[in-house]
Amino acid sequence: MRQVDFVALVDAAENLETMSLATRMSQLVGLPVEKAMTALPGPWADIVAGITKMALKKALDSALFSLRAMPGEPANKTHQVLAGLSGALGGSFGIAALAIELPISATIMMRSIADIARSQGEDLDELDTRMACLSVFALSGGGSGAESADTGYYAMRSFLTKALNDTANHVAALGLSQEGAPALVKLLSAVSTRFSLPVSQKLVVQAIPAIGLIGGASVNLLFINHYQKMAKAHFTVRRLERRYGEALIKHAYTEIVISIAENKSNVALNKID
Repeated sequence: MRQVDFVALVDAAENLETMSLATRMSQLVGLPVEKAMTALPGPWADIVAGITKMALKKALDSALFSLRAMPGEPANKTHQVLAGLSGALGGSFGIAALAIELPISATIMMRSIADIARSQGEDLDELDTRMACLSVFALSGGGSGAESADTGYYAMRSFLTKALNDTANHVAALGLSQEGAPALVKLLSAVSTRFSLPVSQKLVVQAIPAIGLIGGASVNLLFINHYQKMAKAHFTVRRLERRYGEALIKHAYTEIVISIAENKSNVALNKID
């Protein structure tokens, strides 16, 4: 493997396995997000899950399957500005605005993810690419040390593979016109189940009284920046798999993740000493 490609793989692995969205949001508000989530009423979990699935469905319909490839570098900054504006809406009206704001944010994020995919050599006309774009919403980042090799990025890809294959087969046979297609519903359910947790964390942060309009925009900027990084890492791995083969890249990736975990352990031990 070329040195530049190995460096790109290391960077992708670090982002996919160690970049925790919850940690970044906690740093933004100065409060552990997990602790703040305990104040969220029980029924809200089901409500957020429903809103999340609906938002991804709208994003899939209005962004991904209508998107056309544009030349040049991905317009990350433009998408960040648009996401910030939609976040300001959520910060202004709080929890009640989630059903309005999240579909807008998800559509903007979907377009940004597809733009990044295109910049990494993906063909947006290919169904596999479009489904891979949707899968980015299931990548929350932040693996748990050495276990990341088994429970992180590749484990999530394996989890989604069945739904992705079923969706591809259904669309190939029947097209996208049948909105209630069981395969598409299954894929959306698999992704939204993972995505609903970060959405719940985002909701809690934006509901903090001190956050307000400006904080809502900041949370959305952090949110889209995180998934832009996930998308770049995800499609970097896919680009390298096309060049070198999936088996070789997966093996190298696993070795990199183990090495990262060992380095963290050594640093922790040195601090204790």
